Amino acid sequence: MAIRFNRMELAGSLGDLGALLPLALGMILINGLDPVGLFFCVGLFYLLGGAYYRAPIAVQPMKTVSAYAVATGISATAIAASGMWLGVLLLLAAYGPVLTFLKRFIPIPVVRGVQVSTGVLLAIQGCKLVLGRSSLQGALSEPHLGLGSIFGVPWSIILGLLALGAILALLDSKRYPAALVVVSGGFITGLLFKGAGLSLGLYSPSLFPFGLPSWADFAFALPMLVLPQLPMTIGNAVFANADLSNQLFPEAKEKVTPKALCVTMGIACLTSSFLGGMPMCHGSGGLAAHYRFGARTNGSNLFAGALFLGASILLGPSLVNALNLIPLAVLGVLLFMAGVELCLTIRDLTERSGLFIVFFMLVFSITVNLAVAFLAGIVLSRYVEYRRISI
Repeated sequence: MAIRFNRMELAGSLGDLGALLPLALGMILINGLDPVGLFFCVGLFYLLGGAYYRAPIAVQPMKTVSAYAVATGISATAIAASGMWLGVLLLLAAYGPVLTFLKRFIPIPVVRGVQVSTGVLLAIQGCKLVLGRSSLQGALSEPHLGLGSIFGVPWSIILGLLALGAILALLDSKRYPAALVVVSGGFITGLLFKGAGLSLGLYSPSLFPFGLPSWADFAFALPMLVLPQLPMTIGNAVFANADLSNQLFPEAKEKVTPKALCVTMGIACLTSSFLGGMPMCHGSGGLAAHYRFGARTNGSNLFAGALFLGASILLGPSLVNALNLIPLAVLGVLLFMAGVELCLTIRDLTERSGLFIVFFMLVFSITVNLAVAFLAGIVLSRYVEYRRISI
C-alpha cells in the first residue's frame, strides 16, 4: 500500500482523539501516570505498528483498565502491573493454541456483535461528553476551560452542536477535512478561553518512574483489571479489529492477523508499563474513526506517531495543558461519529439469527459489560447452531 501524506491522512490521524484523550488525561490527572512516558509510547506504538502493518491502525487505552482506574483512583504501580500481566498473556496467546481455537470457535455474528456493541458504547460516551454528563466533567461542562453554561445551556452542548454541524457539512470534503477543521477549531477555542500554558524543552521518558510494582499490585491487578479486560481485548481489539481491517484494507490482510495484533499489543503493554504509561490496544472503534475521517494509508500512522512522539519530547508535562485546550464536547462528537461508523459493519448480516445474536450482545454490553456480552454471544451462537433454532 503506497504511503500518502495529505490533508485527508492528517485528518484521519486525528479521528480517534475522542477515544484516546479523555481516558489518557484522566489517568494522568487522577492516577498520576507520567504524561511524557504515556504519550511517548502512544507515538512510538503508532510509528512501529504502522511500519509493520503498512495500513491504518488505532492506538487506544484498554477501556476496562482505564475506566476502572479513573473511577477508583488506583495507584500508578497497579496500572503498571496490569499492563505487564496483559502484555505477557497476549504474547502467550499469540504463540499458543488459544487464538487458533478461538478463531475457529467464534462466528461472524459474534464479531459483528462486538463491533456494534463497541460502536454504541462509544456513541453513548460521545453524547455524554456533549451533554456535559460525563464523569470527567462534573459541575462544569468544559472543566479544563472553566466553562459552565450560558443562559442555562451548557457550553458543551453549544460547542458540540457546532462541531457536529461542521463535521456533517465537511464529511466528504477533501479540501477541508472534517476532523482537521473541527480539532483545529476546538484548539483555537481553547486558546481563546484559557491560553496556552506550554513549556518548551527536551524531555524523555523514565524507566519505572514510580518504582517497580509490588507483589500486592500484581495480586490486585489480575482479578480486578486483567481478567475483566482480557475477553474484551480478544473480542474487540483482536478478532473484531482484524475483521474490520481486512474489510477496509484487504491488501494488508496478510499482515493484520489476530496473532500479529496480539504480539504488537503485548509488546506495547509491556513497554508502556516500563515507561509509566497505560495498557494500550488496537481498538476496532479507533480504526473506524481513523477511516471515517480520511485515513487510507500508513501516512495517517506516521502523522499521529510524529505528533505524539514530538509533543511528548518537546512539551513534556505541559503537553497535558495543550491537550486540555481541545473541548471535551469536540472529542465527544468525534467519539459519536466513530461509534456510528463502527455500527455500520452490521450491513453484511442478513439472517435473522445473526441479527438476534448481535442485538442480544448489545443489550448485555449496555446493561453489564462488553466482556460478558462477548462470552454470552459465543454461548448463544453455539446453542442456536447446535439446536438449529429458527429465529
